[in-house]
Amino acid sequence: MTADASVSKSGLGAGYAATASEAYQAALRVIEQVEPRVAAATRKELEDQRSSLKLIASENYASPAVLLTMGTWFSDKYAEGTVGHRFYAACQNVDTVEALAAEHARELFGAPYAYAQPHSGIDANLVAFWAILATRIEAPGLAELGAKHVNDLSEADWEKLRSKLGNQRLLGMSLDTGGHLTHGFRPNISGKMFHQRSYGTDAQTGLIDYDAVAAAAREFKPLVLVAGYSAYPRRVNFAKMREIADEVGATLMVDMAHFAGLVAGKVFTGDENPVPHAHVTTTTTHKSLRGPRGGLVLATEEYAPAVDKGCPMVLGGPLSHVMAAKAVALAEARQPEFQTYAQNVADNAKSLADGFLKRGATLVTGGTDNHLVLLDVQSFGLTGRQAESALLDAGVVTNRNSIPNDPNGAWYSSGIRFGTPALTTRGFGADEFDKVAELVVDVLSNTQPTAASNGPSKAKYTLADGTADRVRAASAEMLDANPLYPGLTL
Repeated sequence: MTADASVSKSGLGAGYAATASEAYQAALRVIEQVEPRVAAATRKELEDQRSSLKLIASENYASPAVLLTMGTWFSDKYAEGTVGHRFYAACQNVDTVEALAAEHARELFGAPYAYAQPHSGIDANLVAFWAILATRIEAPGLAELGAKHVNDLSEADWEKLRSKLGNQRLLGMSLDTGGHLTHGFRPNISGKMFHQRSYGTDAQTGLIDYDAVAAAAREFKPLVLVAGYSAYPRRVNFAKMREIADEVGATLMVDMAHFAGLVAGKVFTGDENPVPHAHVTTTTTHKSLRGPRGGLVLATEEYAPAVDKGCPMVLGGPLSHVMAAKAVALAEARQPEFQTYAQNVADNAKSLADGFLKRGATLVTGGTDNHLVLLDVQSFGLTGRQAESALLDAGVVTNRNSIPNDPNGAWYSSGIRFGTPALTTRGFGADEFDKVAELVVDVLSNTQPTAASNGPSKAKYTLADGTADRVRAASAEMLDANPLYPGLTL
């Protein structure tokens, strides 16, 4: 199902695509009057996206309604604060769209509280971290000192509290087994905030070993236990993660940025739905949720007051035009058609994985039961960077990714991560994804690493003549049969 189809079936009528096309044509003519190179690049970006197999797990295609919502005069408004409590005047219309975004998020995910202001996933995680610190460390510290606000503390008392805030522990999934940089790793601000340790996966199966996670939590005693992933091709039992957190007195924070669409679409339910089990849940609003680039925080009533202070705690002025687009995207995700889309995303990932396996490729964990597939390219004699570049030459857009115990490190890596949300939006099904697997294996089988003069290179490669043209031609047949934004002409 295409993005246009999913929206038009929600009741917007047959003229939706034509109206969107007229809107974009008019917008580009306006842009062209000021900076024609931007207009040209915008047209070229659509052309490139239409003509390539987009398999990056963190990307998707937002509907024209979502995209157009971001290009309004809401972009011009400052609105620090929260709904009904702003530090700037004339924010009544911003209040409306922010309240709508939060309302749709609460209803969609069944959460007591939703905060729509974060600009990105890292911002959402920072809001969550500091809300946990404010609730667990700052509030009790103030109460102990008989103060209501940090500004009421003496310099000495503030230094003691500040030291305590900066000396807490976080346990999250390791980077090479699928965790994310924002889960406490040193190059990221989260790693400079917390004393961090990681849990990994079973060396044989590649799956999360919950007993090992529990043992690590008992030994380390973290304030925050982070669950969620960016490159783990399996589902997580969040009920077990909550049991572990409760046993050691930790707050369970779940980053569902990658699989939020599968939660919203009711593919992940029960113990696999993080929202009923986590104290705080964060997500981006693009990826599998198919909205604008932005973030969202869901929380229990206990943590809601601190999350609500994301501005000024972490954030500056909220992006009102993006919050409006979040409201539109979340409204789309509440339609029955989105559940069909989400199930198709998961089914297509299984088809893609099966397609790889029957052609002899090696997958981390041996398959998938979510939206992504992680291919170990060592069997092709390649690094992840070589494989990513060769695939791009053939019009297959992916990203290289570390695998467990990766011998090539995070930059060159030994894996390629594939995701099905974007091509599922275009209408690809099981047969097309099996063909995608065939084309990927064709490219990688015809790619050879090239030795540099000073020894083997992890970046250089040679793609056999004719391979790129052959793969692009086969891809074009599927892409033409499943057009991106059909009816939209520029």
